[in-house]
Amino acid sequence: MVSALRPRISPGRLRELGPLNWVVWQVLSRAAGTDDAHLFSTLGRTKGLFRGWLHYSGKLMPGGRLPRHESELVILRVAHLRDCDYEMDHHIRLGKRAGVTAEILERLRTGPDAPGWSAKHRALLGAVDQLVRTRDVDDERWAALAEHYDERSLIEIVLLVNQYEGLASTITALRIQRDGV
Repeated sequence: MVSALRPRISPGRLRELGPLNWVVWQVLSRAAGTDDAHLFSTLGRTKGLFRGWLHYSGKLMPGGRLPRHESELVILRVAHLRDCDYEMDHHIRLGKRAGVTAEILERLRTGPDAPGWSAKHRALLGAVDQLVRTRDVDDERWAALAEHYDERSLIEIVLLVNQYEGLASTITALRIQRDGV
């Protein structure tokens, strides 16, 4: 488990983050409901790269075309598949604001074959699973997804999955500690 390991790069403070990233870290930490969102105080050490990453990330979520509820379903499923407690912690909180109940969260842990999903959400989660596991989506799953989403949204889904899959890899490789640890 990642949280049991020491971080490879310590979260930065004013000197390491610089004044702009320090302010951004403070604001994002408060929004996340913590004194130190370790993800942001670690990635903030990259200066302008951090701000570019935030801009890109923000365009996908919360600024994407997908309804926020569906974005959170995608992110939570990726976090579950990647066993990324840090992503899970944050997106359980954010998901609640977007209507992800405890019952939905349990279904997410079971997967797209769990009873209770709409055809649209089953297609979405099936594509997430396949993309994370194989780095591709086969034609059958793609067709099922395309029944519910336009081309722009299909592209966004792939980008969103890969953004959070890559973020889970970053959190794991850097050994970023869960907030409050």
